[in-house]
Amino acid sequence: MKALVTGATGFVGAAVVRALLRTGGEVRVIARPGSDPTNLQSLNIDTVAGDLRDKASLRRALTGCRHLYHVAAHYALWAKDPSIFYDINVVGTRNLLEAAREVGVERTVYCSTIGAIGLPPGGGLGTEETPVSLEQMAGHYKRSKYLAEQEVHKLAKEGLPVVIVNPSAPVGERDVKPTPTGQIIVDFMKGRMPAYIETGMNIIDVDDVATGHLLAMEKGRQGERYILGAKNLLLREVFEILSTLTGVKAPALKLPRGAVLPLAYLNHWLANLTDRPPRIPLEGVKMAKYKMHYDCSKAIRELDLPQHPPEVALEKAVRWFKTHGYA
Repeated sequence: MKALVTGATGFVGAAVVRALLRTGGEVRVIARPGSDPTNLQSLNIDTVAGDLRDKASLRRALTGCRHLYHVAAHYALWAKDPSIFYDINVVGTRNLLEAAREVGVERTVYCSTIGAIGLPPGGGLGTEETPVSLEQMAGHYKRSKYLAEQEVHKLAKEGLPVVIVNPSAPVGERDVKPTPTGQIIVDFMKGRMPAYIETGMNIIDVDDVATGHLLAMEKGRQGERYILGAKNLLLREVFEILSTLTGVKAPALKLPRGAVLPLAYLNHWLANLTDRPPRIPLEGVKMAKYKMHYDCSKAIRELDLPQHPPEVALEKAVRWFKTHGYA
């Protein structure tokens, strides 16, 4: 049985490819020319060129595939031209799923994000059913992923066989770029965290996220969404774990978000002027307002999502970053 994986050169996509290969599956990946192939080296896969904005290339890549794992996205906290988020994450997703319907793909797993799921206004854990609106999405990445989910839900109602997964904050090996979460780990390892803004996140091992994709393909209910997460932690607690793993002292100075926000706006202005990513991402500071803690029980109950401790995932990330010269 052949499966197509998009986003396979990225952190989560590469983990999905490896999970599929471990099951003996036949894997095809679609990648844009010039994509970094590091995560796919030495893997027994079929690689084809294509782009989410080129529907003809998507039809060619999907032909002969029974399953589709759509993991590709433009994942960043800043871009000089925000239209790239919508071109890839919204229009690209619609192009791909329409092409999958045209060529007769049997089943699709769409990788969204935890950021597209709501949080209770009075505090508490978000679930797959927590109401949320576009106006509550902070930043172009979250807004574009929210709109992409709406496209997926629409196609699901029209009969497209698709399941949605919403990973929280995956960490682990092969975070080549790295992701915003991985960058926090790298900066901590380099001693670049003299202070912090308290916030909350849900940490999960990237290999458990990959397994969750395969389980969603096998067991997920049509049109449903599943939070792929593990343990809710405060950022301070993440730093304490990293300090134990690395010997680097955790930052003791906690800054109020309001004090950092003007610096983030200044960084954002300078980034647009110089075309260099900001050191203090504005969208990251805005998101720190919310403790992104979630109830992951639906995926555990219905998919048997594995729950390895975050200490294990963070240790794998630290070891990989150190071995590969990031810190």
